[in-house]
Amino acid sequence: MLRFEVSVEDLLRSRFALSPAMDLCLLLRSLAGQDRPLPRAWATRLLPAFERLRRETELNAVLALQTPQGGPNFVAPPPRGLNQTWADDLAMIRATPLEAARHEFATTATGPSARDPRVRAVLDSTDAVSRIAEAMDQAWHELLAPDWPQLRTLCERDVVHRVGVIGEQGWATTIESLHPGIVWRAGGIEIGFFRGGTVRLVGDGLLLIPSVFVGNIAAHLEDPWPRTLVYPARGTAALWGEQETVPQPDALTALVGRARARLLVALDAPASTSHLARSLAMAPGAVGDHLAILRGAGLLVRARSGRSVLYRRTPLGEALVGGSISRHQDRLGKAGRDSFTS
Repeated sequence: MLRFEVSVEDLLRSRFALSPAMDLCLLLRSLAGQDRPLPRAWATRLLPAFERLRRETELNAVLALQTPQGGPNFVAPPPRGLNQTWADDLAMIRATPLEAARHEFATTATGPSARDPRVRAVLDSTDAVSRIAEAMDQAWHELLAPDWPQLRTLCERDVVHRVGVIGEQGWATTIESLHPGIVWRAGGIEIGFFRGGTVRLVGDGLLLIPSVFVGNIAAHLEDPWPRTLVYPARGTAALWGEQETVPQPDALTALVGRARARLLVALDAPASTSHLARSLAMAPGAVGDHLAILRGAGLLVRARSGRSVLYRRTPLGEALVGGSISRHQDRLGKAGRDSFTS
């Protein structure tokens, strides 16, 4: 079991961040068959470019650094906050001293792929860091950058939701909501399926990172990372081929129209106009018009959060969406009973 000992000061210093580099590494691991398999649609779309990059760039050297437990810190540096970009990560990767990188090579590049002559030539070269950085940059732009605005929006909405839970129900509820295997007990965070013993945060807080590609919970327990939990962002189920379980709001669509029904269902967590536009691939102007109508009908309210205006469902809006979901579940139950008895 892994247990984080958490003080009040730790909670005050805990914060959220995004890590484009970490999600890139997780995507590469999945494409290489080293981690959680990608959904068929994603694999079909990305694998041809991935295989070409393996042939034409030094991407195999990047993959050789990955282990079942993770990879070297320098290819996924600790993020500084929610505004972290790939450009920020790439600059930190390129700034890694050669000796620091080689120290990590010695502990991570230990599998059969690291003995490939082409890979070994990269890892033993004096410009290994820049060659690895260049391969990762090409992989970013060809494999992840086109989808990143939507995926980033999903992670940002997750953070907005978690911050709301902290304000309404406290840290214990928020931490336990990250994953069914996490428990808040006696002033600490316990993860039963991890090994690691007891880790004290010593007043520097916990870094929480939502990810679109992590399959379970991941943790960073050693420097240079702060003590970190990486967890699946809310809403990633649709990315992983689970759209069939998402209710289709037929009655709601008939009542308010398809576009407004999509917006109501999407607002399971507060979101801004721009977030909704990116995640639903709708024009911002159209989203704004629909939100104004839904707000005028008493289905939504809005409130300012920093520089953003966030919309959320009212109790009436929740009731309408909840009724649609219940009817969908009833239909599924009836279909299951009919197929069982036929």
